[in-house]
Order: sequence, then structure tokens, then C-alpha cells
Amino acid sequence: MSASRSSGIADAIGPEEGPGPREGAGPEGAVLLAALLDGMDAALCAFDAHGIVTHWNREAERVLGWSAEEAVGRRGFAGWAVRSEDAEDVRRRLMGAMDAPGRRVHEFALLRKDGGRVLVRTQSSGVRGADGTPAGVYCAFSEVHAQIDLERSIALSEALLDDASWGVVLVDADLRPAVVNSYAARAWGVGRTGPLGRPLGELLAQGVEELQGALQHVLAEGSPPAPAELWVTLRTPEGERRRCWRSGFLRLVSPLAEEPVPLGVGWLFRDVTEAKLAEQEADRLRFRSNQLHRAARQAAECEDPMEAATTTLDYALAGFADHVLVDLVSGERLVRAAATPSDAPGPCLPVSGGSIPVRYEAGHPALQAVERTGTVRTSARTGAGQSWAVERQWPPDAVHALCAVLRSRGRTLGVVTFLRAANRSAFERPDAMYAESVAVRVASALDLARLTTPPPH
Repeated sequence: MSASRSSGIADAIGPEEGPGPREGAGPEGAVLLAALLDGMDAALCAFDAHGIVTHWNREAERVLGWSAEEAVGRRGFAGWAVRSEDAEDVRRRLMGAMDAPGRRVHEFALLRKDGGRVLVRTQSSGVRGADGTPAGVYCAFSEVHAQIDLERSIALSEALLDDASWGVVLVDADLRPAVVNSYAARAWGVGRTGPLGRPLGELLAQGVEELQGALQHVLAEGSPPAPAELWVTLRTPEGERRRCWRSGFLRLVSPLAEEPVPLGVGWLFRDVTEAKLAEQEADRLRFRSNQLHRAARQAAECEDPMEAATTTLDYALAGFADHVLVDLVSGERLVRAAATPSDAPGPCLPVSGGSIPVRYEAGHPALQAVERTGTVRTSARTGAGQSWAVERQWPPDAVHALCAVLRSRGRTLGVVTFLRAANRSAFERPDAMYAESVAVRVASALDLARLTTPPPH
């Protein structure tokens, strides 16, 4: 495009509307102005006060197919870029912006050079000369569908970053939150501005390594094919909270750069903690039910009732505890009847050489279970070390204990103790219910063993 074609625009722009007379009137200013206008993403044309086209940039050429050489110098759009029956209405609406304040927005059906029609949305505004009189009109236009796509994108972004029904966090390239929507702020237990610019390690007590790893992978490799479930522990004013977030990630790349430049990561998530816990509980119940079923079938094949009891305990231990001890009531004391090895994993077996007395101190959890005729749960205090287990005559790696009473035919036969090491969580109420179900089966087998064992001579 030649400088002469842009000189009309430069002359029409007054001192308050654009470059000054020296900068705009000279050939260097005209060339600069032409380059700037040609570099715009929007299609742009300009008319002087008589409706003559004075400028036509490259985007306008792309949209309609008419080159600047073909467009500049024509009077309006009549006869080439608009149908003759629409020409007067289009001219009136466009040139009407010359005397009106602000911008005018219209939609027109224009003609492409190849004869096709294209619906465009225009924004036109008047230009005044140095003396303040109307000097022409600038008109920026784009295809309606492109404008609608842009508006949809903006509307979608605003909706996601406002009150979407899932969390949306924009994370910058330094892995710090840059934008947080309302859902994410509520999930984190902070305000929308609280997390901004802070390292994720300040917001999460656990799970930060997994989250940062996922974000770094997205920045380097792109978006993963499927959502991921991340368990995290949040730092909140009320304390730490463990949550499960089903997360999806999108790499954000600048559309304006020649080479893909990552702007960060779009992180979308939903809190699925309750559903995940319910799913885990259902899986746990299903597994334990299957174990009890298998144990019952296997125990039914045992001729020795004591073997049936230890077999039931072997099945119960799977995924539930690391050790199990069986203590039976003998007069005023408890005697050890069966146990798993204390130094390594192994099956539950009767004590070699017969039952041996155990000297539990007063207040021992096993004694409490017998006295209460119920279940007792307990755990070592933080930092107790092996002394806690040794004092209670349990394997040294025991940290959590659950004692369930053994009862049959209305009588207390003893107590079964399940023990967990430090790599497992403490026993909870559902665990106690499962242990009680196991204890009922074990007690029945032990009662039968007493009935079938000949009395000592």
C-alpha cells in the first residue's frame, strides 16, 4: 500500500485525534500510520466527508476480497461492495456517524469480490479536522460469526471465572494462582484474592508435589487426555482438611505470539471427596464380605475347631491388620492361645506347647474389652516409639490396636486383638464392626473346640 493512499487519513486527523501536523502530514508519518493500520486484526476502512474511501487495510481485503488499489478512491460501497438496493441505506447509516457522538454499531450484508455475501458487524465513528468540522468516518468491521465467536469466548471465560459449578484456577508459568473463581475459593476455604500469587505449598499441606508435577507436565507436554483424581490436604484457618479433587488441565498459549508461548495452565476441578469416600467404603465392605464368605467356606472344611478359628483370622487379616492375638479366659486370667509372628508376616497359629498366661497390667485394652464385654480401640501417642507396644506385650511395630471380646452362648471366652503398624491409619468405627463380625465366628469355633477337647486327666 502506498503512502499517498494513507495521506488523506493523516491529514484528516486533527491534533487532538492523532499525530500532530508535522508527524502526520509528512510522508514518514503517513507510512507509519499505514503500517499501523495494516497491522490491525480488525478490518478497517475510512471515508472522507464526501464518502470517498481513503483507506482500506489488509484485513478488509481478506474479509471482502477487494484490494486497497480497488477500494481506495471509490465513493461509498455502491456498485461493488454492497447491493444497489441496499447502497443508500448503508451509506446513510455509515456517514451518519460523522455528525453523531461516540460510536455507531450496525450489521450489514456486504458483497465479496467473488460475488458472495458476508454479514459484517461495523463500528463507525466520526473524525473531525483541525478546525473541529466533520472530516470523515472511520469504520471497523468483522464477520458477524467471528464477532459472535469472540463474544462467546469472552462470555464463557467470564462465566467460568465467576460462578461455575466447578473450580477454575488459572495458574501462571511460575505455578502460582493468578485467577480463582468462586467455587475454587470456597473449596480452599479462602477468599478469591487470598491465593493469588502465593506458592501452592502455602495453601496445601499434602499433595502439593503431585499437583505441581501435573502442572509442570501440562506446561511441557500439553493437556492430559483424561481427568485425574488428586488427594490434597488443605491448610485452612479451621485446620487441615483432606479432600479429593477430580481435576482437568489445559495449557494456555498466547494466540498473539508467532511461536507457542505458554501463559500458564487452566485447572478445572470438582470436589469429589464424599463420593470417593463412599466408593472406597463400598469397595471395602465388598472385599470384607467376600473375605468372610471365603473364611466360612474354608473353616467348614476344617476338622479341628481351633484350625477353623485361626483360618478365619487369616482371611480377616488381609487388608485389615498386621498382627492378631487370641487370648482366652482361664479362671481369673487371660492365656495366649494363638497369634501371628511378631517379627514378620505370617499365619495365625496356636501357641506352640499350649496356652501360656499373659500378665497384662490393670487398664490394658484387652482387659477393658473383657470387663466391658465390648470393643476397645486405642493408638499410641505421637512420639511414643516402640515402648508403647512393648509395655502392652504387643509386637514392637504396633501403633494402633482394636480389642474385640469373644462371646458364645452368653459367655465370655476371651478377646481377639488386631494390631496395625505406623503405615496404616487408626481403627475406626466401621473397623470395629468388622472385627466384631470376625469375633463372633472365631468365638463359635473356639467354643466348639472347648466342647470337643477331652478334659485333662
